[in-house]
Amino acid sequence: MSSDRGVGSASSTRKFDVIIIGSGAAGLTAALQLHAAGQGINNIAVLSKGDLTAANTYYAQGGVAAVIDRTDSMASHIEDTLVAGAGLCDPQAVQMVVEQGPAAIQWLIDQGVNFTLADQQADPQTPLAQYHLTQEGGHSHRRVIHVGDSTGLAISEVLIKQVRSTSAITLLENSFAIDIITSAKWGEYPARCVGVYVWDARLAKVQTLQSPYVILATGGASKAYLYTSNPDVATGDGIAMAWRAGCRVANLEFNQFHPTCLYHPKAPCLLVTEAMRGEGARLLLPSGEAFMPQYDARAELAPRDIVARAIDDVMKRRGLDHVCLDISHRPPEFVREHFPMLYQKLLTLGIDMTREPIPVVPAAHYTCGGVVTDLHGRTDLPGLFAIGETACTGLHGANRMASNSLLECLVFAFSTAQAIRADVPPPVLTRTIPPWDDSLVTNSNEDVVISHNWAELRRFMWDYVGIVRTNKRLARAQHRIALLQAEIAEYYGNYKISSDLIELRNLVLVAELIVRCAQARQESRGLHYTLDYPQIDAVAKDTVLVPVVCQRDSS
Repeated sequence: MSSDRGVGSASSTRKFDVIIIGSGAAGLTAALQLHAAGQGINNIAVLSKGDLTAANTYYAQGGVAAVIDRTDSMASHIEDTLVAGAGLCDPQAVQMVVEQGPAAIQWLIDQGVNFTLADQQADPQTPLAQYHLTQEGGHSHRRVIHVGDSTGLAISEVLIKQVRSTSAITLLENSFAIDIITSAKWGEYPARCVGVYVWDARLAKVQTLQSPYVILATGGASKAYLYTSNPDVATGDGIAMAWRAGCRVANLEFNQFHPTCLYHPKAPCLLVTEAMRGEGARLLLPSGEAFMPQYDARAELAPRDIVARAIDDVMKRRGLDHVCLDISHRPPEFVREHFPMLYQKLLTLGIDMTREPIPVVPAAHYTCGGVVTDLHGRTDLPGLFAIGETACTGLHGANRMASNSLLECLVFAFSTAQAIRADVPPPVLTRTIPPWDDSLVTNSNEDVVISHNWAELRRFMWDYVGIVRTNKRLARAQHRIALLQAEIAEYYGNYKISSDLIELRNLVLVAELIVRCAQARQESRGLHYTLDYPQIDAVAKDTVLVPVVCQRDSS
């Protein structure tokens, strides 16, 4: 699916020092860090597909994992992360993120995030001891700092307020990145990033944004699945754009399914926070029987991959459409105090979590693989960076441990901003970027193709590339993806751009990459479980895919 429409109709070109695609914790933190450093970085663009709340961060309930309590240790957090990652974590990445955790939390506090305070008197010798910590799956200590059960909302609101008040940051909302522009467009190799083509949904036209640095902070691709906790924006845009630009991707077979999303027709994407299990909630059959101890000694506090597979197994064996999560044995005031947002949302749906179990099912939640980067967010393409869920940094390995993701967003935003600051002044672009050409395409009267293909893709990805896989299921998915790609490529080449078409084009490409990674891994490890290869190999290896354009550029 080529992105090159050649040179044709004129489009406006805007120049920036840095362009950041994505308005979650990673993107907004990077923008604020770059602005604070100065050093000639005075014109930063932040793109969001909707308003600035259109990001996974805004919906995150749990919290941020960091070593804060004096009984905890960096070594323990590192070890817990390595164990959850099932042998595929990069120890350097894990150490960097964990060790910078307390500083990242302090930075959020300095920005104005009001984390929930502890009930007991604070330890005066521990700077962050005044805050309440919870425990989540895979963690051996209480180390998740939070704002009630709406941590992502609180962080988003603070960071959005900060970027809106910063004149050096230009906010481009309702803007959909289409493709990374590289110097290969005029035959220059090795290529470097020079900007991005962007669909302005409000003006219904394509803009050319020029910059020597582009940061992909677009989140993951969980909307590839029928059931997901993610908002509609999670369509793998950054991963797809980076692949088309010549960057390697890795470990996309590791799709994390959150064990507990609400099973309710009026709220299909409502996440039921992992922190509930950390505070004593139990997983039960509809009959009231606990089942997690049969699957793992850690029961409800086992890592997410184990809990999700256990729920999937018990549902299939017993023919259930859901299981139950029950915290009604805790005092009602405790439940309302610790989970105020969730409590109120469930009440509007007729569920009182202080009195009755919550019906839950697993749902696609987090993309553990992504664009290959170093410890400063650099991709294979000079000038292009990737941070947050878009990137494969080595932190998560084969399974993300709960609440490490927001920490990763912060720490890698810091390190990426540092790398860009060290590179200023950047190379000067001596060529004019060709404008976007839509002179040979027409308006479509067949948008039903987009909605139909979108629904078909998400259904067979759920059925064939879900929690439990087989070679036959993956082959079926691969065949259907190829058919959809042919249809989408023809549609893309003949009709004018739309927001839905951009997302579908990206999502079907990332679905292909997920299947290719899953087919390449002939073992069961972490989040990838296949009935054909139930064993785990003695040596852990990353699954790395290399695009043809990358192979050509490096030759």
